Amino acid sequence: MSTRDFRITVRGVFDGLGEEQRAELLARAADHDVLHAAFTPEGHLSYDIAARTAFTFRFADTGEEAEDLVTAAARAEAAAAAWLTDRGYGYRNLRSQAEDLSEAALGKRRRREAARQD
Repeated sequence: MSTRDFRITVRGVFDGLGEEQRAELLARAADHDVLHAAFTPEGHLSYDIAARTAFTFRFADTGEEAEDLVTAAARAEAAAAAWLTDRGYGYRNLRSQAEDLSEAALGKRRRREAARQD
């Protein structure tokens, strides 16, 4: 059986942050800049707290069946919630979007490569 690669995006909004928490997030903003965003197993957080209170976590996961995508999305949401809670950051509207890369539409370059292999 082959392994499927999943990408899960978890979005939400910081809620009820105190001045100290905002200052801490601002101080670490360079580490969480969207320009450095990547899908990683441990999850990558990006935000721009100076502009808006929204944040995004990006997770990479795997599974063997298409149905494993639902479990991976639940794990990603739980990991994001735990990260925020462990640091005392309030949040709301946590939601996820998951994609099975084996079922993703092929881009122009990958279509050409697939055509060459046939």
